[in-house]
Amino acid sequence: MKLLRGLYDWTMDKAAHPHAVWWLAFFCFIESSFFPIPPHPLLGLMCLAEPKKAIRFALVATAASVLGGIFGYGIGFFLYEAIGAWVIAALGLTETFPVAACYIREQGALAVFFAAGTPVPFKLMTITAGFIEMNIVTFTLAAIAGRALIFMAVGILFQLFGAPIKAVIDKYLGLVTSVFVVLVVGGFIAFTQLAGGEDDGEPSPCDTATSVNGR
Repeated sequence: MKLLRGLYDWTMDKAAHPHAVWWLAFFCFIESSFFPIPPHPLLGLMCLAEPKKAIRFALVATAASVLGGIFGYGIGFFLYEAIGAWVIAALGLTETFPVAACYIREQGALAVFFAAGTPVPFKLMTITAGFIEMNIVTFTLAAIAGRALIFMAVGILFQLFGAPIKAVIDKYLGLVTSVFVVLVVGGFIAFTQLAGGEDDGEPSPCDTATSVNGR
């Protein structure tokens, strides 16, 4: 707990740095295409440090993340063999790649929207969408909706209730961290259950997909 508290205080200090907004944009951009660390904690900490700028921070995060998603789409579309496959493997998502491809083909914009608005690794969906040549306009609109949903919700909440939320996190940091971990795990479970589950309770064929059909 002491180490967690020290890391929290250190990050809070950096989140209030004059150039923190540029770091937020940078991390949101690369996280949508290849970087493994999600930007959500940084956004939350920046909003805690300066609640009056929370919506501005959320807008920056949304725009940068969508642009990063388009970059990830480009990797999948143009450079999958050269770069995309390596990124997927480096992130440990090789076995999940066929599943993501199946869901995008079956669910279209809904699959991208769901991944963009939950802790599901968004870079998996952006690279996969490009690889299977999903319509770029549909992809972009779904990405905007999903990223805005998760980032703007944070921005609005901190804009309205910044001080009380900060007080709760300061007092119950360990509990808040545990809840975030549970939400990440729940995002993966919800993606497989809601995005592709069958009405009769049987698992979707996408859950057992092991290969990606040709383009």
